[in-house]
This record gives sequence, C-alpha cells and structure tokens, in this order.
Amino acid sequence: MTLDERKQTLLEAVIKEHIRTTKAVGSSLLAEKYKFRLSPATIRNEMMDLENEGYLTHPHTSAGRIPTEKGYRFFIDNLLEERELNPREKAVLQKTYKDTKDSLIRIKNLAKMVAHLSREAVLIGFAPQDVYYTGLTNVFRQPEFSQIDLVYSLSEVVDHLDEAIEEIFNEITPEIKILIGKENPFGRRCSVVLTKYNHYRVGEGLLGILGPMRMDYNNNQALVKYTQELISNI
Repeated sequence: MTLDERKQTLLEAVIKEHIRTTKAVGSSLLAEKYKFRLSPATIRNEMMDLENEGYLTHPHTSAGRIPTEKGYRFFIDNLLEERELNPREKAVLQKTYKDTKDSLIRIKNLAKMVAHLSREAVLIGFAPQDVYYTGLTNVFRQPEFSQIDLVYSLSEVVDHLDEAIEEIFNEITPEIKILIGKENPFGRRCSVVLTKYNHYRVGEGLLGILGPMRMDYNNNQALVKYTQELISNI
C-alpha cells in the first residue's frame, strides 16, 4: 500500500524520534518539534490512520505510537537515505585496521570497534561454519531486552549463529541488505545490516550489525558500508 507524502513524513518522524528516545511518540511532540504546520489533532488523526494500516501501534501504557515491523520495513525501503560515515569515525576505523598486520586479527579488531561505535553487536562470517561475534552486551543493554523473554530469545539466536550464517552466506552480496523481523534469520525481534566483503588474503566473508529493530539504520548502514570497503580495498 502506498502512503501519501504527509503520512510518509509523519511515519519517518515517529520512527526517528522513537529510535532516538526509545519512547512512544505523541502528536503534541511532533507538532511542537517538527513544525509540520499541522494541529496536534490533525497529526493524531493521521497517526491513527497509520495505526489502522499497520505501520504504527501503541503500547498499552502510552497514548503515543511506536513503529511496527511493517512501519520499519516501509522506512527502510522508501525513506532511508544513504549517508557518508563521518570523518572522525572513518579515522578511528582506519587506525584500528592498521594497528596490526595479521589479516584475521585486523578484521576482528574492526568488528570490535564497529560494535563500540554502533553500540550494537557485530557478526563476522569468515566462512559458513566459522563465525566471530562481539558486542552482545551492547544489545542486552537496550531497553527492549529488559524483558526476560527477549533475553532468552536472543540467547537462543546466539547459540545458533553458525546455522543462521550458513543459511544466508551464499545469498548475501556486497550490496547492503537490511533484514528485519520475520525475514531475519538472526531473530524475529531483531534487525541486521549485512554485506559481503572480499579480502585479498582471507577471501569472502559476511559482515553485519545486529541489534533491536529500533536501531539507527542510517548510521549502521554507513558503518557497514565503510567497513566493508576498508576490508575489501586495503
């Protein structure tokens, strides 16, 4: 289903605000902060339409809205802008990569730094049955994982990471791919930003940032893209 421009703008604002604050987003906040020249009542009606169409939902404890999986998917497919990684983070990654000459250690050190910069988990698939991951504590610190069932769910994903990597290893290309919810082999409650690199010594491998669906897709996409270029071109 297509959304008109106003609904797209409101959906984008709700998603960006929720990603930033972790909280449900209300019509009054949008009217005040984003200067839409729309009354809170008009924004509220539009948000209700977005909820009825499956793009937003509202927690029982709040009058505000949060994105659904369908809402995030629309945002990723239609509203996500490709962004250059900022110069400071580029410099940090370049220095990290050059700190050692061993290729495998270089890639693992890069993964640790990407996990630090993104505050998410990072996966490296050196081969379908050779998986390295780091930064899982970053994911467990996210508000979404304060619920014990989500912790168990992610723990189960970690136990089967090699199977998930093997499932998609040959399907992923150097083009950035974002998998969320039910399409994500790493867990229905999570998103992953994936690419494939090709290092002149260690060959092809997978690189991905894994986190909750409420992640900073703009920055994580830029991090994955630049890291892939760094591994593949140096």
